[in-house]
Amino acid sequence: MASSMMSSATVASVNRPPVQASMVAPFNGLKSASAFPVTRKANDITTLASNGGRVQCMQVWPPVGLKKFETLSYLPPLSVESLAKEVEYLLRNKWVPCLEFELEHGFVYREHGNSPGYYDGRYWTMWKLPMFGCTDASQVIAELEEAKKTYPEAFIRIIGFDNVRQVQCVSFIAYKPASY
Repeated sequence: MASSMMSSATVASVNRPPVQASMVAPFNGLKSASAFPVTRKANDITTLASNGGRVQCMQVWPPVGLKKFETLSYLPPLSVESLAKEVEYLLRNKWVPCLEFELEHGFVYREHGNSPGYYDGRYWTMWKLPMFGCTDASQVIAELEEAKKTYPEAFIRIIGFDNVRQVQCVSFIAYKPASY
């Protein structure tokens, strides 16, 4: 018991630096708004949005009568030459071209599921097998023409599949029916 008792003189003899009472200032509340410079503006709606002073030039996609389809859907229908250039691009990247078609909808929609992230119309029917070994855009264009003759009222898209990474890298509408 004597060994567990220490005198205050023994504790004081330990060399410690003096402890400061408080290292951080106590919280005094939030700063007042008068400490920050504020400029008052008129209640004008043009001050809320800014795109470099051209607010009047902004336009959104018109939702009535126009559907947004795949990549490049904002462009007018692609010519055969433009389609060939797109196909040559995917062939240069060593992607496998494949054609898919959809008879009812050429866009994503909701019919069967209400959960987030679920949409119908994402998976289309494949036109034949993927064109493994295809080296020329004219082969893909010929298949596109054959699919158009077989299903004139279908949406037809061309996809580029990377068989190394096992992912679809490109997809665009190559043909829309006349009714769209």
